[in-house]
Amino acid sequence: MPHILAIDQGTTSSRSIIFDAGLRVVASAQEEFPQHYPQSGWVEHDPSDLWATVAGTARAAIEKAGIGADSIAAIGITNQRETVLIWDRATGDPIHRAIVWQDRRTADTCDALRAAGHEPMITARTGLLLDPYFSGTKIKWLLDHIPGARDRAAKGELAFGTVDTFLIWKLTGGRVHATDATNAARTLIYNIAKNEWDAEICALLDIPMAILPEVKDCAANYGVTRPDLFGRAIPILGVAGDQQAATVGQACFAPGMMKSTYGTGCFALLNTGADMVPSKNRLLTTIAYRLNGQTTYALEGSIFIAGAVVQWLRDGLKIIREAKETQPLADQADPTQEVVLVPAFTGLGAPYWRPECRGAVFGLTRNSGPAELAKAALESVGYQTRDLLEAMRSDWGAAADGVLRVDGGMTASDWAMQFLSDILGAPVDRPVVTETTALGAAYLAGLQAGLCPAPAEFAKQWALQHRFTPAMDEATRQAKYARWQRAVQATMSA
Repeated sequence: MPHILAIDQGTTSSRSIIFDAGLRVVASAQEEFPQHYPQSGWVEHDPSDLWATVAGTARAAIEKAGIGADSIAAIGITNQRETVLIWDRATGDPIHRAIVWQDRRTADTCDALRAAGHEPMITARTGLLLDPYFSGTKIKWLLDHIPGARDRAAKGELAFGTVDTFLIWKLTGGRVHATDATNAARTLIYNIAKNEWDAEICALLDIPMAILPEVKDCAANYGVTRPDLFGRAIPILGVAGDQQAATVGQACFAPGMMKSTYGTGCFALLNTGADMVPSKNRLLTTIAYRLNGQTTYALEGSIFIAGAVVQWLRDGLKIIREAKETQPLADQADPTQEVVLVPAFTGLGAPYWRPECRGAVFGLTRNSGPAELAKAALESVGYQTRDLLEAMRSDWGAAADGVLRVDGGMTASDWAMQFLSDILGAPVDRPVVTETTALGAAYLAGLQAGLCPAPAEFAKQWALQHRFTPAMDEATRQAKYARWQRAVQATMSA
């Protein structure tokens, strides 16, 4: 029976999952790797760690599955987005550590570009805002700060890539320099309307276009692996950035369908179909996926702190030992207290985009304790999600009135998901398969390999594990959300 290997290269770990032809998980392996913080606000990864953990987990997953490489029909790749690498085309050696999406070192560059009036043009073409989050200013920083890099780049001696591109290069032994449309769409230098690298923006950032990869569909031929890696050459047939892969895995193929992934942060995507909808509320316009040359667009909102707020309860306040303790603790909270936590530990994401903000707690009383803080922490994720969906409704119409499909580690909390449904006033659907990011990558590879059905048929296979429906009355819902909005305004004014 043919199998599919899904590589899921994330911010803190790499995972490899073997799926059978019916997209059922057969085996998996995961390995964490170090984070590097050379200065305040700087975040880097050692490229050798990214490659070693991917290659190692892939081999481990194949071994656990008890299959040979000849049983793997295709590889699908999904990855942390916006993270930047540049390497020597001849040797494959990176010129610097990878600069991670969380890195803020190019904030001054973004400010200068904004002050010079460039943001409207960049947003109109890329769908993105001028923020250090995206790849473009990171590329510029590397070319500016590594001796000789810009000259070598102009001569075609260097190659740029997001993590997917770097992995494809390594897997194919340097034979393929390519990315997919969803990862390209996060670089700040890709025109998502024309589906091509934007020469004017590249010139503005002084980025030689000779370093850029070819951009392909999400389901396409990305070459074959070196035979010595797994025992035979395996075709790489699917690639998508992590949030877009989750959108595919959640089968959000119809305009108006929404998914929200809850990991360290939270990323909500609304499928807008063939329409590239510009946001009036500082959401991102992006590519959801590109299949058979046809682009499907999305509105995206990013929350920086979701599951990380539970980690803060555990590691910062030390009021829990494990994440699963948060729910029973929240159940013990005094219902008469209205403690509000704004978890702006690394700034506020969409729709505010205030990187300078920091966290705040409101409504504390003498009787407030661990239970009230745990409740406020879980509620903060629901409030932030409503912020995103309110913005989406304003931009696109009645988007936030529909069902929200959720995935990610935090969705295991029934308490958090029920509150999410309550504060949205909308159903929240948790699927049977919560490994939606890897599932999306596997599906794209299986689609290209002819193993998986067309999207409409795949959507019929999506299975509901539990639907959470609103149980909160409208007056309470609006009063609680108004209290949250006042807390956010106070946080931004501090």
